Amino acid sequence: MNRALWPTGLPRTLSYPRTGLHTLLASAARAYGARHALVDGEERLGFDALHDNALRCAQGLRERGIGRGDVVALVQPNGLWFPVGYHGALLAGATASAINPTLPPESLADALAEIDAKAVITHPACLPALRPVLDAHPALLAVVVPPSATAPGPESAGQDGRVVPLAELLAAEPAPATPRSPDDLAHLAFTGGTTGRSKAVRVCDRHLWANVLQGLCARSAVLPEYDADGLVTLRRVEEAVTPWTGAPGEDTAVNVVPLFHAMGLVSHSIALLAGITVVAHGRFDPREFLAQMVRHGASGITGSPAMHHALLAAIDAAADAGGYDLRAVRVVNSGAAPLDSPTIARMAAAYPNAAVAEGYGLTEATMALTFVVPDRDRPAPPGCVGVPLFDTELEIRDLADPAKPLPVGETGLVFARGPQVTDGYLGRPELTAEQWVDGWLATGDIGRLDELGRLFLSGRAKDMLIYKGYNVYPTQLEEVLAAHPAVAQVAVIGAPHPDAGEVPAAYVVLRPGAAVSDGELLDFVAARVAPYQRVRELYFVPALPVSAAGKTLKSELRARHARQGGAD
Repeated sequence: MNRALWPTGLPRTLSYPRTGLHTLLASAARAYGARHALVDGEERLGFDALHDNALRCAQGLRERGIGRGDVVALVQPNGLWFPVGYHGALLAGATASAINPTLPPESLADALAEIDAKAVITHPACLPALRPVLDAHPALLAVVVPPSATAPGPESAGQDGRVVPLAELLAAEPAPATPRSPDDLAHLAFTGGTTGRSKAVRVCDRHLWANVLQGLCARSAVLPEYDADGLVTLRRVEEAVTPWTGAPGEDTAVNVVPLFHAMGLVSHSIALLAGITVVAHGRFDPREFLAQMVRHGASGITGSPAMHHALLAAIDAAADAGGYDLRAVRVVNSGAAPLDSPTIARMAAAYPNAAVAEGYGLTEATMALTFVVPDRDRPAPPGCVGVPLFDTELEIRDLADPAKPLPVGETGLVFARGPQVTDGYLGRPELTAEQWVDGWLATGDIGRLDELGRLFLSGRAKDMLIYKGYNVYPTQLEEVLAAHPAVAQVAVIGAPHPDAGEVPAAYVVLRPGAAVSDGELLDFVAARVAPYQRVRELYFVPALPVSAAGKTLKSELRARHARQGGAD
């Protein structure tokens, strides 16, 4: 395979650890020592200090009865202490589960019940939403982290006897990590992370190890080697090094991708093993984000198209005032939705030394399935999301007959298999059986493979829409709206939006004699979902278009929206 498709000198298969994830952070601490792993305002944690704090957190959890088989929920914004809690749970032998901290109280309660959490590590600002759960479940261990520059809030939880300050856990003497196996359950990742109806994906240690090493080796031109204790050493493959390749222990990145999202959580684990200094960024402000990139000499960016559009707008606005010096940026990664060609061209101009690289994946595959070799001189063609990662296979199957593979060039359903593909949903055997078939994962996306093995995506088989890089599921919003007493029928579609990508647009049929304003219904939904899931457009219609079988024809609603921007 030529260099534009696959890094020269790298094999197509990797060797994977025979241990669980207890060796990941230990490997990073041994390799990078006091180098800064995390930066949050003026606070810093080196790789060795992060490992020490995680070991102390693990021992603190064990002393409070948390260990193998238990689930530790992380309900907190990005910040210095999120990785301490996540790795502390793993080093205690437990399973972690990152939950969107902006969910309303009822949805948080549903998510915690879904995973049967025995402990929750949270932030002072999240305590009010968690209070009903804590009051109803006195046995649930609640640990509260201190606020930080990235995640500000009350200085403490006050004299709340219901919560334990993280400092009390960190006061424990560090003890050796609880050994883990590749088949242990590392974390439970929510696909939608919204109302408790979303599905929790079972990500085992071997799945996360595989995806971390796949992404790291592809991007950093390295191969893993293991010592007798299972600790990882990275061997540089010089033939694979390009001007856009980062060296372990040398890069810095500013991160705003939520760590409760698969992209954020897995990318952070890759950053740890790569020795990347991660500068945390809180509420997204494009100008402050760019200023931080300049201040820290960031060499890479990862985000969604909506984030990249906002950054480009800020860069354009600052051009007359001298702009931002972004020459240190080598790679701009984008995921969650495809980039259009004009945007890619604008990004290439904004980052004069960087290559733009897209990828493709989904939570059910831990995170990533494909990657694009960064190459400013030979960018990927429009719509291409790269080639399969190490040990990963893709297959395109017939839309009408998913058991039938299609030849090269034809468009159909995307199926995948590889060591990063997870083993199903927690407590959902029927849904698992539908999506995992004979070792293959039905991704729910539509695409084609060309003669070089590159994947081109053309749409989603399901009606999922993407708002600013976040997955939003219409059926969940339909269920919320249908619960309103004035609503008889509802259908939600994704409406194109120049900045957000897509916004949820609802078509509502009212019950006879009912009267309600669109603002009241929008507020009704907003009170029950996360901010990024709110319905942004709402139209009242006398009836929904349906097929002969009674199925709502969302294709007609999309056509209507395109014609008239809403209702007839």
